[in-house]
Amino acid sequence: MIGTSLGLALLDRGAVVAGIDRRANPWTDRIPTTLMDLCAAGALNAFDWPADIVVHLAAHAKVHATVRNPQLAYENFIAGAAVLELARLRRVPLILGSSREVYGNVSRTRVGEKAVFVDKSASPYSATKLAIEALGHSYRRCYALPIVILRFSNVYGRYDNDLDRLERVVPLFIKQIAAASPVVIFGAEKRLDFTFIDDCVAGIVRTIEATLGGGLTEHVINIASGKGYSLMDLATLIGEAVGKPPTVVLESTRAGEVVHYVARLDIARRALGYRSKVMLPEGIRRALAWQSGHRGAPPALVLEAGYCEPASMPAAALASGATTIST
Repeated sequence: MIGTSLGLALLDRGAVVAGIDRRANPWTDRIPTTLMDLCAAGALNAFDWPADIVVHLAAHAKVHATVRNPQLAYENFIAGAAVLELARLRRVPLILGSSREVYGNVSRTRVGEKAVFVDKSASPYSATKLAIEALGHSYRRCYALPIVILRFSNVYGRYDNDLDRLERVVPLFIKQIAAASPVVIFGAEKRLDFTFIDDCVAGIVRTIEATLGGGLTEHVINIASGKGYSLMDLATLIGEAVGKPPTVVLESTRAGEVVHYVARLDIARRALGYRSKVMLPEGIRRALAWQSGHRGAPPALVLEAGYCEPASMPAAALASGATTIST
């Protein structure tokens, strides 16, 4: 979802954008996309677009799924390593998309970029995200590459309601509450930072501009809203937006899940001039308006032979002549 929104925003700004993915984009045909599996050895060797910058967003993004099947987390690392090698060999700047999951369950009211501890890794997902970040830092130091790590948090709002492929909590709750179906909340104590897609894209675009301008001295930056909400808050706000009270079933927090995260945004404000503009109540209204015009999943797509399963991890997107995005 982030890659599609970012790619379209960059196209609208006059950039030339190319995508790499395991599957064709079901939402738009405006982004030229090469079907490729980043987990295949040497796959990126055949990618021949020139680029000024790479943005890597590829991941198996469901944390609990990596607890059930750690191989998904290993594939996240393999994909990240492949994109780092592309950046090294092509000598292009790289923005690495990471996650608030790297913080694990730290006891902080607001979590700043320095609050990362290896022994706090909560899941295979968080551990391999940390490993990709560490590899990125080593490439930055050893090969003098401009590499910036952006840590996202619960991005929602557009191109995210393909629930057969990936269940995201906001579109899932919207679908269930609108249908008067019960919603299951795993962990009444959870308090998380939800980021509307337009704020996320704005943060990435500002990072691209600052990186290409050569003035960015920060290497790790939180991109979030800076405000925490419980999952009960989320269900209540959606119920108010759709005009139906939610029926909530409370379950225990599942293994590997972070129960508290609200981002500190001091570095994003100082380094990028970033300000989150859309808080969750307004974001829910915008997400609901978008979903009302895009009901159901996009058309099913068949991958070309030779791509490894599962096909749920987007690979990479590159922009030639201006920006490269991996999604």
